Amino acid sequence: MATSSEPTASAPPDWIAKYLEHVRVERRLAARTVELYAFHLQALRDNAAEANLPLDRVQTAHIRRWMAKLHSAGREPRGIALVLSCWRSFYRWLGHEGLIGFNPVQDVHAPKAGRPLPKALGVDDAVQLAELHDEDADPWIEARDRAIVEILYGCGLRVSELTGLDAQASNTALGWIDLDAKEANVLGKGSKRRIVPVGGKAAEALQEWLDVRGDRSVPALFVSSKGARMSSQAVWKLLRERSLKAGLAAPVHPHMLRHSFASHVLQSSSDLRAVQELLGHANIATTQVYTRLDFQHLAKAYDAAHPRAKARTDKDK
Repeated sequence: MATSSEPTASAPPDWIAKYLEHVRVERRLAARTVELYAFHLQALRDNAAEANLPLDRVQTAHIRRWMAKLHSAGREPRGIALVLSCWRSFYRWLGHEGLIGFNPVQDVHAPKAGRPLPKALGVDDAVQLAELHDEDADPWIEARDRAIVEILYGCGLRVSELTGLDAQASNTALGWIDLDAKEANVLGKGSKRRIVPVGGKAAEALQEWLDVRGDRSVPALFVSSKGARMSSQAVWKLLRERSLKAGLAAPVHPHMLRHSFASHVLQSSSDLRAVQELLGHANIATTQVYTRLDFQHLAKAYDAAHPRAKARTDKDK
């Protein structure tokens, strides 16, 4: 058997089989995962054979070349990352067994995946959700849930910021809403406080909730039917149910309303710095993703309205 400093002259044909047995028996990976490993390692073997290389003679340059081939063939960055992870683990095992002197995949990384655009509702869908009145629901729950939707969409809060709100300002409160000033004082990421305007509709919905909320001994602004502070999971659930009742095409989650808030404010104002402050982003680069959403909105409006847009849309099909 070769030492770590003296690679073997040829690679035994059963190395991959032994490795797959290792991950199946010793690491107890799922059968589907073992199948994927076998598929990716067969591709590695095929690439090495095409280059007239035993597996223990593969160099980093070869791995980079094969990765580039995957990329040019249209494989997504995440898919390439999974292939490289499999190959990297295989060569790491060979190293532990003393069969190779170095891991040729160790410093090879997949291309960076493009940052996906955040999902945001259209203005009409957001308004449709906010204006839902479920007459069959318990009035207490209906008032609470309407206020939650209005605050999330009207203030762009994170769900943790919403559930952290207290009904009254205090030295121990993480956040609160001053209805007289129509301002929300919230504690965001990095323990940074910010003040966000509360719109008229959100203020009205919140006042209606406070009128029926009842027990004032609980500090939380939004409470469950059992009187406890609402959890993030409960807010996710009520939004999902409420969006379906509103007839929206897809269920809504809290962060989608935050994205909608940012996108719609930016569409109307074009003030990126203001949106950054409202969202509580430490870095303007985090907020800049909404400029892409804004451009998509403008592009759709152009395609729908401009008399010379037809050639553009036909070309893109």
